[in-house]
Parts: sequence; C-alpha cells; structure tokens
Amino acid sequence: MGIRIDGKALAEKMQEDMKQEVKELKTKGITPGLVVLLVGENPASQTYVKNKELAATRLGLHSEVSRYDASITEEELLAEIARYNQDEAFHGILVQLPLPNHIDSEKILLAIDPAKDVDGFHPMNLGKLFMGAPEMIPCTPYGIMKMFEAYQIDLEGKNAVIIGRSNIVGKPMAHLLLAANATVTIAHSRTKDLAKIASEADILVVAIGRGHFVTKEFVKEGAVVIDVGMNRDAEGKLIGDVAYQEVEPLASYITPVPKGVGPMTITMLMAQTIEAAKRKR
Repeated sequence: MGIRIDGKALAEKMQEDMKQEVKELKTKGITPGLVVLLVGENPASQTYVKNKELAATRLGLHSEVSRYDASITEEELLAEIARYNQDEAFHGILVQLPLPNHIDSEKILLAIDPAKDVDGFHPMNLGKLFMGAPEMIPCTPYGIMKMFEAYQIDLEGKNAVIIGRSNIVGKPMAHLLLAANATVTIAHSRTKDLAKIASEADILVVAIGRGHFVTKEFVKEGAVVIDVGMNRDAEGKLIGDVAYQEVEPLASYITPVPKGVGPMTITMLMAQTIEAAKRKR
C-alpha cells in the first residue's frame, strides 16, 4: 500500500511560509511582482492563469495578467515583453503557452530577461541547469524535487526512469535527478520494451500525456511513482498518466491526480518570483 504524496498539503504549507517571507520583504520596501501574458481565449490557459493569479494574490505578490487578442502580431508581443523586462515592478514574467500558430514561441521565450524567467524555460536557464548551477528551474521538476525532500525520499544511487522527454518536464527532471546522484534513464513513446525498462526503476516519473498509460506491468514493487499527467477521461474527469488504483498497491510512494504534482508547480512559480525579487535587491 503506497504512501500518498499529498502535493496539495505540501504546497499549502510552503505557501504559508512564503506569505511570511513576502510580508518581511514588504517591510524592506520590496514587493515581489509577477506578470502573466495571456494571448487568445484557450480555455485551459484561462484556467491555469486564473490559478496563478489566485496564488499570487493569496501570497501578497503584486500580480498582473495582461490579456491580448489572438490576432496580436509577433512584433507587438515582443514589444510588450521588452516593456516588462524594463519594468522594475515585475520580477517575474510568464508567457502562457501555447501561443497562436503565427507566433514563434521560441523567439518569445528568448526575449524574456533570463533573470525574470520564473518558468525556467529560457535557454540560458536551461543551460545553467545542464551545467549543474541552476538559477531558474522549470517549475514542475522543481516541485517534484521538493516532494522528494519533504517525504525524505533518498535519491542517491537510485535507478530513476523518466517517461517523457519534453523541455518542460522530462529533460530538466533528468538533470535534477542526476545532480541528486541518481542514475537516470529517459524513456519515451518510441522506447522499445518501455514497460520492462520502467519496471526496473526505483523512482518512476511519468510525463507522457496519455491517460492511465502506466499500468502495474510498468512498476516494480516498492518504487516511488510520480505522475505528472493531466488528462480527461471519457466523462471529462481529470486523470493522470498512471492507472492509480492498479499501481498504488505496488508503490512505496505515489502522487495522486489531482492534488499531486499540479499544486507544487504553481507553488514553485511563486517561490521563484520571490527569489528573483530577493536577487534583484
């Protein structure tokens, strides 16, 4: 019977501490500021942005959402980023992805000042992570590392398998686990014998974007299972990439969906905004 890693409770505890930190910074005349740039009407993006806004307000951050019509040109959006790069009221800039097809996301992310890139996606910040000197870290892998820490899960010498190779989760996760002295394998949808490779993992991180993809065949008894998936089933219910009911009896620790990794992602975004404000000082 696996111990359920309660991401929601951990996020709430961390946010309580952060609220105090923001209060103290304000007494020194510093209010951490976060701006989110939202282009178009994507419903999922609207929800994510609303959650970020609520978290920022709850912590006492100076928070702004700049909404733009889907028809905004790339040049206009780049000009907006340049403006916020210069604006000292904001320590964090976040462009909500995906962007409309006529805008080059890579060009937009490159335009953000790396010191304000609280999402950790700028090539400069990914490069620092790669070199073992991270400053801004992609928030989902960062949140997962905080879960390991909070539950005192030892990573040293462990065999870690990540299913998924995105720049947002899979690749940065691999570097963080390497830095913690785990032995890391990155697997993906084209990997041969995927279930066999996964079933040798002490630590299994699943970010493949397919509902209930990982079944008990993928999981070794006693493994730590981290589910990054956010999918909807036929009834529209939120489910993870891991078949929780089936895998949970095998795992030593497991994250649920919802209330697992999700709340930690937003928490780390807030933490990095506060860090950026402290560095600026």
